[in-house]
Amino acid sequence: MQMNKFWTYLKTKQFRNNLLMALGSVVLAFLIIFFSLGFYTRHGEGIPVPQLKGMQVEKAMNLLKDQGFEYKIDSVYVLDQPPGAVVEQDPDAGTNVKENRTIYLTVVTRLAPPVALPNLEQSTYREAVATIANYGLKVGDTTFKPDIANHVLEVRFGGQVIKPGTKLPKGSKIDLVLGNGAGASEVDIPDFVNRDLDEVKFVIKQSGLTLGIINYQGMITDSTNVVVVAQSPMKTDSASKVSIGTRINLTVAQGKKTNAPPN
Repeated sequence: MQMNKFWTYLKTKQFRNNLLMALGSVVLAFLIIFFSLGFYTRHGEGIPVPQLKGMQVEKAMNLLKDQGFEYKIDSVYVLDQPPGAVVEQDPDAGTNVKENRTIYLTVVTRLAPPVALPNLEQSTYREAVATIANYGLKVGDTTFKPDIANHVLEVRFGGQVIKPGTKLPKGSKIDLVLGNGAGASEVDIPDFVNRDLDEVKFVIKQSGLTLGIINYQGMITDSTNVVVVAQSPMKTDSASKVSIGTRINLTVAQGKKTNAPPN
């Protein structure tokens, strides 16, 4: 019985009017909320942010002032970028924002921060280049000098040798001196005449030369007192250097030192 009355009510004009009024109220409420939000947020309105990247900060500041923006500036040091240049902006160029919106700028500082020179000695060239880049420095000139090592021997800045820990402006160029891995191909011929034999043997070894034949002149009665009286090769006006490993032949005699080799 109740169900029949309900279906009968659904067919009445009163129900249709109430339904239409309810739907109209919902639509009206939706429209009011939509337009209210649009008005509140000024949807579709605003000022586009200008392109500021690459611009000098003074020019960027004046442009923002003219267009009614506020701004805040942070600084950062960037290699190979001119001091005072804008490298970042937030919001991005072309973004529509409200008037008086604060625009955040990142500007290249005019003063390079100091960095401590890392320890590059014993590093290969590749290792040194990677380390230098990580510290914000640059490789300048690279020179080689005779040495059996093939790693960094010296680090120079402004022509002067510098040690690890030296403070340098970030971005500075430092010069590297490396060993050529081969060492010297020639050495000076030492003058061994009138020198103790044991001393001469030590010097020959330290100079990269080779001890050759030892000729004994006369009788040797005291082996602790033997001096060199001649050598071959010997230093002359026309020959002052020999190749590494050259054999040095010596003539030695007992006791009393002479000022010149025998005839």
